[in-house]
Amino acid sequence: MKSLPYDELRSLYKEFLQSQNISNPTINTAHSDTFYLWRKGSKDLFWDTVTAIDFENEAKNSLIKALSENSTGNAKSLVNGYLSHLRRFRLFLASDGAAAEQSMPMKESTSNRKMKINVPAPSIEQVEFYLAKWDGLENYHLQEDALNKLFFELCPKNTDIIDVLLKASTLNDFYSTNIFSIYPVAKHICALDIDSRLKAGDVTLVRDIQYVTIGDSEKNFYSFATKYCSHHNPLDYPIYDSYVYEVLRYFRNRDSFSDFQDDDLKDYIKFKVILIDFRAFYGLDNYDLKQIDQYVWLLGKDYFPKNYGKKKRGD
Repeated sequence: MKSLPYDELRSLYKEFLQSQNISNPTINTAHSDTFYLWRKGSKDLFWDTVTAIDFENEAKNSLIKALSENSTGNAKSLVNGYLSHLRRFRLFLASDGAAAEQSMPMKESTSNRKMKINVPAPSIEQVEFYLAKWDGLENYHLQEDALNKLFFELCPKNTDIIDVLLKASTLNDFYSTNIFSIYPVAKHICALDIDSRLKAGDVTLVRDIQYVTIGDSEKNFYSFATKYCSHHNPLDYPIYDSYVYEVLRYFRNRDSFSDFQDDDLKDYIKFKVILIDFRAFYGLDNYDLKQIDQYVWLLGKDYFPKNYGKKKRGD
């Protein structure tokens, strides 16, 4: 691959993208943006970056430097898009075009799935595959971008009930968390004075948010609480949902990466420790908790699908 001329490599990569069931706009963007470091830097810079052992950090640093020198936009805001294209290119290098067939689960009847399920072992290759897949899911990607704009730019604080209500309502709608009376939840969050605790990554905050009294009964909105915290501070607050629950239980039972009890996953302090243990056990420490969260969720969606409806991220 390294010996190929620029145009020939791009052409070969475009053929790979077209075989991956990716939309034409994404293919056209990837066909150009993947090779940004080559165009703005050099061929050697491009190849050194995409083949780096510490790919995530080296790629991010190289891209931020190149974007700062060549773009009028905010480099730190732009870098994630270019990074996602490089991740997909690494999948292309690793798979020779066959990764999707090797990594996706075989379709079988629901009755047989529970008996015969065999999930690929967590590995750098698997994480790279699923991160590239996440980047190619435009509905999730754009939804995440919209939430980032809302939480990081438009309404970053949690002292104004209107801001909190807007964020809570959007999360509830986007992620179908089925909270039928969102105002008491927003009022509860606003009263907790959470901004300094969010910034510090205080894991006890999830429990404080998840229990809300509505009328005469106390409700437990655990998954929603993890989402609300995560969208303020994604590196310190991984999201809990049913797919993550199934994947962690599966690998505990198969590989004994941890000895937790099922209910421990619904205790957020224990849940985060379990996810960190999972990352360490399989040698995935180069990935942050947000990336591990995305990988585990998509893995669960592929191998532990629900028998009803169409699940969204975070259900």
